Amino acid sequence: MNMKTRTFTGTTDPAEQPYELRHRAVARRAAAESIVLLKNEGGLLPLSTDTPLALYGAGAGCTIKGGTGSGDVNERYSVTIAQGLKNAGYPITTEDWIAAFDEQYKKAREAWRDEIWAAWDAEPEGSNAFIAYAERPFRVPAPQGKITKTQANVALYVLSRVAGEGADRCAAPGDYYLSEAEEQQLAQICALYPNVVLALNTGGQVDLSALDKYPNIAAVLQLSQLGCEGGNAFADVLSGKVTPSGKLSSTWAIRYEDYPNSATFSHNNGNVEQERYAEGIYVGYRYFDTFQVPVRYGFGFGLSYTTFSITPAALTVQSGKPGKPNLCLTVTVQNTGNVCAGKETVQVYVSCPQGKLEKEYRRLAAFGKTKLLAPGESQRLELTVPAYALASYDEQAPGWLLERGLYGIFVGSSLESAALAGSLVLEEDHLLVKTKNICPLQEELDELKAPAGQVEALRTASLSAVDRLPQVRLAEADFSTKTVEYGTAPRQVPDEVRAFVDTLSVEQLIQLATGDPGQGQGSNLGSSGISVPGSAAQTSSCAREQGLADIVMADGPAGLRLLQTYQVKDGKILPAPFEQAFEGGYLNRTAAPQGDATYYQYCTAFPVGTALAQSWDRDLLEEVGKAVAEEMQRYLITSWLAPGMNIHRNPLCGRNFEYFSEDPLLAGTAAAAITNGVQSEPGCGTTIKHFACNNQEDNRMGSDSILSERTLREIYLKGFEIAVRTSQPLFIMTSYNLINGVHAANNYDLCTSAARDEWGFRGAIMTDWGTTQAGPECTASGCMRAGNDTVMPGVPADHENLRQELAAGTLPLEDLKLAVCHLVDVIWRSNLYE
Repeated sequence: MNMKTRTFTGTTDPAEQPYELRHRAVARRAAAESIVLLKNEGGLLPLSTDTPLALYGAGAGCTIKGGTGSGDVNERYSVTIAQGLKNAGYPITTEDWIAAFDEQYKKAREAWRDEIWAAWDAEPEGSNAFIAYAERPFRVPAPQGKITKTQANVALYVLSRVAGEGADRCAAPGDYYLSEAEEQQLAQICALYPNVVLALNTGGQVDLSALDKYPNIAAVLQLSQLGCEGGNAFADVLSGKVTPSGKLSSTWAIRYEDYPNSATFSHNNGNVEQERYAEGIYVGYRYFDTFQVPVRYGFGFGLSYTTFSITPAALTVQSGKPGKPNLCLTVTVQNTGNVCAGKETVQVYVSCPQGKLEKEYRRLAAFGKTKLLAPGESQRLELTVPAYALASYDEQAPGWLLERGLYGIFVGSSLESAALAGSLVLEEDHLLVKTKNICPLQEELDELKAPAGQVEALRTASLSAVDRLPQVRLAEADFSTKTVEYGTAPRQVPDEVRAFVDTLSVEQLIQLATGDPGQGQGSNLGSSGISVPGSAAQTSSCAREQGLADIVMADGPAGLRLLQTYQVKDGKILPAPFEQAFEGGYLNRTAAPQGDATYYQYCTAFPVGTALAQSWDRDLLEEVGKAVAEEMQRYLITSWLAPGMNIHRNPLCGRNFEYFSEDPLLAGTAAAAITNGVQSEPGCGTTIKHFACNNQEDNRMGSDSILSERTLREIYLKGFEIAVRTSQPLFIMTSYNLINGVHAANNYDLCTSAARDEWGFRGAIMTDWGTTQAGPECTASGCMRAGNDTVMPGVPADHENLRQELAAGTLPLEDLKLAVCHLVDVIWRSNLYE
């Protein structure tokens, strides 16, 4: 293999490049398919483009494209909702109001920037500047001033919220709840205009009790945060150019207090040191559906401008791999409308028998999305449900257990609409996979239990027609038990990789076990890359003369986050200040260095993870992944630090916008689709993160997630398992938090027993940035012992820790070599070779 010669990345041509236009088109399609129509009374939507619109709300002219922190993207420009509507031809009757708020927004941003600068000035030299930024999230100001009637009959109010890395949201006015000023404005708008459309430009759930007060809010659209083409995509859906087909990926409760962990989540109970997952497996719809708690908008829900019928046609058993049967459900979907073409998502839920293990009433087991169906057109979909998807984890076995009994199969376009379509009868219990126990609880945890008999009562009522519907049976002979063999990681290393690593010196091994400290900016995100300005980090070049390339990582997960521009002088890249990497350089207060040439690195801001999941479209997500990979090749990025795939456990998690869903099947499938898209480009790879239970941002480096092994495996690890088994991502990134008292980055059960031994992961594992700098409990040597291969972004203290523990004998040299083997294997598969 020949290493590629690096050149300056980007272009000296400031004009918009052809790849930007292509990828904007992908982003626009993805954004439009991600929009969820929640309400459309009287068929108010779509609206003809000659309809005058009274446009209000913070998100009208200051639309939030995505969250903050490492999930940001420094794109060339973003299309706001106001601009997108004007591009589509809509007459906007509130231009003066929008301009006035834009000025208010600008002043609020300046005040926030001054606060960040003051915090940086107060920090001791050498402090992590990113933390001061993350701990002071920008809050979207509530528009001020009285609203007056215009000549429009339709008003559109865009409610916006922004959140990001390092801080959780609050159940307070101006965040989860409307502020007083927003309440007043909405009341004024609803009093003045007969028809009101509410657009939700929020990364997560917000309180929607205003819908109970104002019946003339006839239409509601959940946009999430749609990236750089969000305004155009919104206009596409509003006008009917695109028929909405998005479905919610998480439940919207009637009240925040309805979420089972609302009282104790993060800062709500004053304790950010310990997060007790007392709701157990009852997360999201699993709780609301089982406990029959009414919701405002349920999981998988979304309307269309047309109507569909979903007709189950057949239920069969496929043999699959030996001893691993699958259920195959065939359905026919027809567009029964007579005006609009559209797409529909078919969702399959299964109700498992209540045996030794208590189970949720129903769980998502499969889904599929149709092509664009013209009025009257039909399509047959075949949906596969592996028997393994119906298993529950038995801690006593220990392993994945299928219990005997009746499994009800429900099919529909949402959880709420899903109707019984057939059943499976399992004649005997069967242990599908025999494992060992991992991540044991260190203290008692009283988990939520469903009231005695409640689930059986639900099942009795809903399964009453089971004898009149298709039924299949499985017996003991249809299954085999797999017993996991642990400790196999050393044997999985290719011989040529092992031989190469054996030629490296101990000091080279130490350097390769961490990122390259590079510019010496520590764990400040987005500034530790060397070859690609604005990249997150780079591996060591210490073995370059022996033919080992150094690869570059770039943040995500809504696109690559690089510097928009950088300077070159005398053939060398001029270092840029750290703050240039965030908010498009808005926080930069240092004069940019001037060189002989300016290089441009504009990347595409795609919809955030929650929005992409709302599309429920594997093919679309794979297309997004391919577009990202094209930009990775352009900038010679090997590892995209995405997708983020933690579970939406509570609406207030500051990074929920990055993550897909409250359901692990949807999250894992979305991550696998994006990974397959990225890795279809040779040498490019994803980094699925944050492994695991990174469900709170307050005190994220010190919070201990306390949960049962069953909950950990069924809810919080299952998505990662699906992604690994389906797509083999290049990297996994561990999380900052502890799990039952052990830091995730130093957790052998996670990194080795689960990921490698049980799931067959063949890539490399890395830490999150600065994991080992939060205190003595989490160390670089601890990472090596756990099977966490690369400490990022790399600081001299990590190297010193490795030297000391090697000398003391507490870090076996073979553990260090195994970690470097995993990294070398990945590097040799990277895009740094011809």
